[in-house]
Amino acid sequence: MKTSFARGLVCILAIALVAGCGHSRVVKREGSRPAPDRATQSLPSSGDYKVKRGDTLYGIAFRHGLDYREVASLNRIGPPYTIYPGQTLRLSSQQRAAPARAVTSMPSPRTPPPSGSRGTTPARPATPAATPATPATPVATPARPVAAPALPAVPDAAPASGTWRWPTQGQVIGRFVSGDPKRQGLDIAGSAGQPVVAAADGVIVYSGSGLVGYGELIIVKHSDEWLSAYAHNRRRLVGEGAQVKAGQQIAELGRTGTSRDMLHFEVRRNGKPVDPMQVLPRQ
Repeated sequence: MKTSFARGLVCILAIALVAGCGHSRVVKREGSRPAPDRATQSLPSSGDYKVKRGDTLYGIAFRHGLDYREVASLNRIGPPYTIYPGQTLRLSSQQRAAPARAVTSMPSPRTPPPSGSRGTTPARPATPAATPATPATPVATPARPVAAPALPAVPDAAPASGTWRWPTQGQVIGRFVSGDPKRQGLDIAGSAGQPVVAAADGVIVYSGSGLVGYGELIIVKHSDEWLSAYAHNRRRLVGEGAQVKAGQQIAELGRTGTSRDMLHFEVRRNGKPVDPMQVLPRQ
């Protein structure tokens, strides 16, 4: 009798436990989703960066949180800021100047590659195999430079505060946090395909998908000091070198490089992120 009562009690407790578990659930908060890994990359320990196909000087500077003018000056590169695949760029002035030889030895993209070995004595003609100091491959590489587009003139001053406008419509789901490398702009929720517009007049200096964590990205140069960036687009509608007006559509909102349809919008001054809310009008 006692055994039957004990078994009955165990069964009742087991049923109660199962029923309680059946009503439990895990609650997910929208804000708990990890942010895309779009943080500014730290400088390489050597201070050097090797140019990859599809890179531009503006994109490299943006990726490392630098002013494109600083990178150009360090490497003695003038407008239109042409760079080459395989070229080594200095990203920091705190290093020896020797690596810069890779830049200065590169022929101009407007000058055909030299037909012979440079610096050899005329009395000693040699085949390419006998002159390893000037291999044929690096000489041929400049035939297809990664050239920046010829950019129209842009004003030296920053866009006036009244000329900025919101790059798209939607709820702000992520805000700028000073000092946080993963929160360098605004995240604006939206629907796939809705218009993304230029926040101010400027020139397209980057249009591509080569920056990890940004998906399909567009960068607009508004002046020598100011840039704005538009990330995670579904489709880019403008190419590098295009001049755009404030409010002109430049892309379609999407989710490339992120888990939901949204626009990540950044504003940078002299290569450094600033809070976009400082220049955007109140909604």
